Amino acid sequence: MTLPQYLMPVGVGLRHPHFFDILSAKPTVGWLEIHSENYFQPRSEASLLLAQISEHYPISCHGVGLSLGSAEPLNPLHLNQLAELVKRVQPIAVSEHLSWSAINGQHFNDLLPLPYTHEALRNFCDHVDEVQTKLQRQILIENPSSYLSFENGDFSEWDFLVEMQKRTGCGLLLDLNNIYVSAFNHGFSADTYLAAIDPTSVKEIHLAGFTAKHLPEGELWIDTHSKPVNDAVWQLYRQWLTTHSKRHGVPATLIEWDSDIPPLDVLLAEAAKAEAIIDEVCHD
Repeated sequence: MTLPQYLMPVGVGLRHPHFFDILSAKPTVGWLEIHSENYFQPRSEASLLLAQISEHYPISCHGVGLSLGSAEPLNPLHLNQLAELVKRVQPIAVSEHLSWSAINGQHFNDLLPLPYTHEALRNFCDHVDEVQTKLQRQILIENPSSYLSFENGDFSEWDFLVEMQKRTGCGLLLDLNNIYVSAFNHGFSADTYLAAIDPTSVKEIHLAGFTAKHLPEGELWIDTHSKPVNDAVWQLYRQWLTTHSKRHGVPATLIEWDSDIPPLDVLLAEAAKAEAIIDEVCHD
């Protein structure tokens, strides 16, 4: 069985509170993920610190602002800035989301769900093709978390994702927390979702924590990235590795923690849990 060409298969998100801890301690971790838009300015403090950190760790660029699902054309300035960042950082992966977040020059702070229709699929694929052509590399698309859905779609979310991957040749970033959260919110089976995914297309897996909100209308799970990984999400990860790792290897795996950010040791302990599961499953 082969592992990705990283120091280790498990990485953590590089967030501002941990910059100096990582530079001083140089903890043992396989790779680091950045949010692309935070590093578009090459002379910013964050970019200068990233240049130092990237001397010691592989970097992955995870975007949140391209708005690939928007009905309007992609923002050429944003795409050019991403291309320049990729040239500068030479990341091991570039990823974005199956979502939209901008229209008519207005940007939202949320990654909004798509209508899973044939028209939306064609539009999304066109945008993925445009980005891959611009960057001259494969990108990864992450499945979303969602709290509402459009009526009268032509596809389930997983079938839309699979068809989009086939048409564009992109890779998939499989966020197991998002699947677990959305399965609860919409009443579908996480197992059904995962069974539809071609394991050869999955180049990366995200693990994160969520928050349960108790509303008058009922309970809603929110993908807050503000807690440790839920036990059930760990079980989905173990299930994926048990089913696929012996034939297809271990995808690069990321621990995401974006709000209520804890000390670095807490984040590294979550990464160690992922490594322990990999060792257990792959050396069984």
